Amino acid sequence: MEIFHFGFLTVTWMDIIDILLVTFLFYRLYMAMRGTIAAQIFLGLLIVIAGSFVARAADFKALSWLLKTLTDIWVIALVVLFQPELRRLLLFLGRNPVIKLFIRFDVNEYADLIVSALEEMKQRGDGALIIIIRTTDIKLFVDTGLPIRALISKELLVSIFNRKGPLHDGAVIIKDRYIEAARCTLPLSTIERLGPKLLGTRHRAALGISEQADVLALVLSEETGQFALAQAGRLAQNLSGEEMKARIAKAITGVATAKRPGQPTKESRDYALEAREAFDR
Repeated sequence: MEIFHFGFLTVTWMDIIDILLVTFLFYRLYMAMRGTIAAQIFLGLLIVIAGSFVARAADFKALSWLLKTLTDIWVIALVVLFQPELRRLLLFLGRNPVIKLFIRFDVNEYADLIVSALEEMKQRGDGALIIIIRTTDIKLFVDTGLPIRALISKELLVSIFNRKGPLHDGAVIIKDRYIEAARCTLPLSTIERLGPKLLGTRHRAALGISEQADVLALVLSEETGQFALAQAGRLAQNLSGEEMKARIAKAITGVATAKRPGQPTKESRDYALEAREAFDR
C-alpha cells in the first residue's frame, strides 16, 4: 500500500518496515564496534553506501558502477575486518528473548557439561555452589557478585571454583547457557541440620535460595566430595553424577515446581543489599 509519492520515490509500508529493520541492524553493529578502529571503517562503508544510493537515484551510470564495485568488495572486507564485532553482534542476537523462543539447546549436553565440571572439581578437592535460574528473577542476588556474563564452559566453572582463585567463595549463578555472576552472596536457610547431620554454609545457602526462588541449587561439598541438589526448599544429598544429570535435565525441561517459591522476603532483600554494599566497599 502506497503511503506517499515524492519525485521518483514511491514509499510503502513495507519500505518503512525495511528501513527500520536495516536501521536497527546498523545501530546494533555500530554499538558493538563503538570505541574501536572498526567503527571508523564502518563509517566509511556507510558513506560509500549512501553515495551509491545517491548516484543511482541521479542516474550517474559510471559513478554507480564504481561505487557498486566498491560495495561488493566491502562485503568480503566486512568478514575479515569486523570478525570480532560481528561475533559480538551475533552473541547479542542469540541472547535476545525473542530469538530464544525458536532456539533450543541440548539439555542433556548442558547437564553433562555442568556435572563434568563438578566431577573434575571433586577430584581436585574443591567445593562449589551453582545456581541455575528457572523462572524467578533473582537479579538482586546476582548483583551481590562479580558480573561474568560469559557462555558456560567446563573450563570456566573449574577455574572459578579453584580454591586458590579469588572467586571460589560464594555462588555462581547461571541463566540459560550463560554465567551471569560469580562470588554471589545468598540467604542462608534457617534449617541448620537434616537429621543428625549439621549442614554446612553451602548447603544452607542452596536451601535458602531454593526456598525463595524457582531455581536449582547444585552443591559440591569440599569436605566430603558429595553432590547435593536443592529445589523448592528440599535438599537431596549423596547423589551420584548420573542422578545429578537426570535431575538437572528434568528441572530445565519441566515446568515450574508444584511448590512455587515466592518472591524474596524483606529479610533476604536486606541481606542481599547489605552484602552488595560490603562488596562495593
